[in-house]
Amino acid sequence: QLQLVESGGGLVQPGGSLRLSCAASGFTLDYYAIGWFRQAPGKEREGVSCISRSGSSTNYADPVKGRFTISRDNAKNTVYLQMNSLKPEDTAVYYCAAQWQTLLRSPCVLSGNFDPWGQGTQVTVSS
Repeated sequence: QLQLVESGGGLVQPGGSLRLSCAASGFTLDYYAIGWFRQAPGKEREGVSCISRSGSSTNYADPVKGRFTISRDNAKNTVYLQMNSLKPEDTAVYYCAAQWQTLLRSPCVLSGNFDPWGQGTQVTVSS
């Protein structure tokens, strides 16, 4: 069974930091780009960041540029999202998802078919 499991969410004050993890089980992430998405109450899901299977390509949504950093450790079959300078508007459920990449050097994009998805982890930024 292919599974992604997010962890690392929680309650943090504005200006604080969190590191989310996305761990894969049942398959290797070596052939997959990984995207992070989030959904706030009453809002549509939006793409946050992605990293290509090689790690050479990353992408960030404008609201998080300069504050979030995505990385991957294929040896641990895990992708991370370091979130700094958090703002109340970052409050959402964060999901990771995998996208098959045939070519090693393909860039990542926050669109197209992502499967599987994780169950999500809540991030709340509040004083």
